Amino acid sequence: MRTPTIDFVGNSQRWILISGVLLAISVLSLGVRGLDLSIDFVGGNAYQLVDVRPDVTSSELREAAEDAGATDVIAQLQTADGVTTGAQVRTESLEPASEVERAVRGALEETAQPAEIGFDFVGPVWGERITRQAIEALLVFLVVVVLYITFRLEFKMAVASIVALVHDILITIGIYALVGFNVSPATVIALLTILGYSLYDSVVVFDRVKENGINLGDPGLRTFPEVVNASMNQVVYRSINTSITSLLPVGALLLLGAQILGATTLQDLALALFVGMAVGVYSSLFVAGPLFAWLKGFEPEEQRRVAKAAEQDTGSDPDAIDEAAPAPPVEEPAPGSPEARAPITTEYVRGQGKGRKRRKR
Repeated sequence: MRTPTIDFVGNSQRWILISGVLLAISVLSLGVRGLDLSIDFVGGNAYQLVDVRPDVTSSELREAAEDAGATDVIAQLQTADGVTTGAQVRTESLEPASEVERAVRGALEETAQPAEIGFDFVGPVWGERITRQAIEALLVFLVVVVLYITFRLEFKMAVASIVALVHDILITIGIYALVGFNVSPATVIALLTILGYSLYDSVVVFDRVKENGINLGDPGLRTFPEVVNASMNQVVYRSINTSITSLLPVGALLLLGAQILGATTLQDLALALFVGMAVGVYSSLFVAGPLFAWLKGFEPEEQRRVAKAAEQDTGSDPDAIDEAAPAPPVEEPAPGSPEARAPITTEYVRGQGKGRKRRKR
């Protein structure tokens, strides 16, 4: 399969615009709608109603619980083939077997007429501890990742990878807020999986950049944007194929497990995985790579390399002279390809390459 010649770095402004729109939607969703945190994070009571009457509505369940004395009530129906089969009602923390708790349970039984009622109680202190531990684990993970990529590759690559990672997480969380899905411990597990997947894709790109870094400077006079472009074009098919093979089973899990079978836990897990993997392959190619090339552009050595390459392209190199004899036409390499400015043909070796120029002996 022929290597593509996509100008990833040259179209950076286009990628910035796309990412900016996605991030703006995510931030607005978080600010306006907020996240629907599960009982595991905020604490409270959860009533799981099994085999309820088919015509019951979430409004009826919410009003029944509120009339019994509960507050902060959230009622969600569970359906299968368009028929209501169950429901989950969440309230603020109520002491188990207290008068209010018994009244809420009785009201739900009378309204929904379920075959069975499951009950879970989570105190607010436990929920706060889970949230704190999740944040601490994320910070430790990010520090370890920065150290590893810096040691294995380069610090600027670690910075670009972390920026792409934050980009993926913000968009995924924003979509959760926009859709209104419940954020549960399964969602946290999915987010951690996204972290690994996004970093894997970025490391694949940067590892290829490091391998192609030997072509920098003389004799090819290649710049970092060209090396990054060539590297990402070499791995773009691999990234797409890996993403498709990963998204297909996750999509089946989201569609079959969550929507058809009604497994809400699978819904929490699969949605975060699906969105995060899709955004991850985008960020590794269109965010991490161009950002790394931009960061390298501030280095004095790279600035000198870019200036020298510009002189060679415009023909202003004082050490270059034109050949008097005509030369056969040479096919121009694609922008950003590994062959760009690289002296790999006999025409280039003899001074009959680009612009038919050669250096003085």
